[in-house]
Amino acid sequence: MAPYNVDSGQKRGKRRIRGGRMAIRNVLYMACWSVIRKQPDFKARYDRLRSNGKCAKLAVTACMRVLLTRLNAMARDRTEWIVIPG
Repeated sequence: MAPYNVDSGQKRGKRRIRGGRMAIRNVLYMACWSVIRKQPDFKARYDRLRSNGKCAKLAVTACMRVLLTRLNAMARDRTEWIVIPG
């Protein structure tokens, strides 16, 4: 999930995600859309990024990073997902 820069000298390019485990990234992408639809905190994060002018894929990628961090913490602490009623 780490962005790679496309910079050279004075030129600044877009950051893109590449490399790593593509199959896992694809699963995480689809799971993130479900979480955005069902969890109010993720929906608020996504909507805030979109209202600030970020494109949809960038907003989803930012949510994917947060989701991955939370899932890793859950695995580390052996806890379950807490459902927040919407």
